[in-house]
Amino acid sequence: MNMSNSISKGKVVGFSYHLTNSQGATLDKSDEPLLYLHGSGNIIPGLENELEGLVSGDSKKVVVSPENGYGTYDEKLVFQVPKSELPADAELEVGMEFQTDSADGPMVLYLHEVRETDVILNGNHPLAGETLHFDVTIQSIREATKEELKHGHVHGPGGHHHH
Repeated sequence: MNMSNSISKGKVVGFSYHLTNSQGATLDKSDEPLLYLHGSGNIIPGLENELEGLVSGDSKKVVVSPENGYGTYDEKLVFQVPKSELPADAELEVGMEFQTDSADGPMVLYLHEVRETDVILNGNHPLAGETLHFDVTIQSIREATKEELKHGHVHGPGGHHHH
């Protein structure tokens, strides 16, 4: 068997996916292949580990626990903040992100709720605490370029973008 075309560290993999929660509701879906560099932590570990060894054309259903996905839900990451502390010109919309500095470095907070004088900001990822059900189809596998390996992510169309 020719293993050189299976997913392993240093390969650029393109996959389409359908992501549902435990209730079967669609959380995310991509028919356009998402490209990532295998072994570089570009995607959540629970998914990356399960794709190891697959070949192009393979489909796999993967269930990822919160611990291997976006983390467990942490009540301590929910903050009530007076509106006066937010940028005055910010158009407050539920789901928008604020970046703040915490003891552990930069942290993203999602706007959870807008009230009269304050807002609720949530530092949990929107998918924290969810068991994730991926239905993945591998579309392409190629060797990463030297530059991609050096940078730790895919370059070019459909690649991983800097956030």
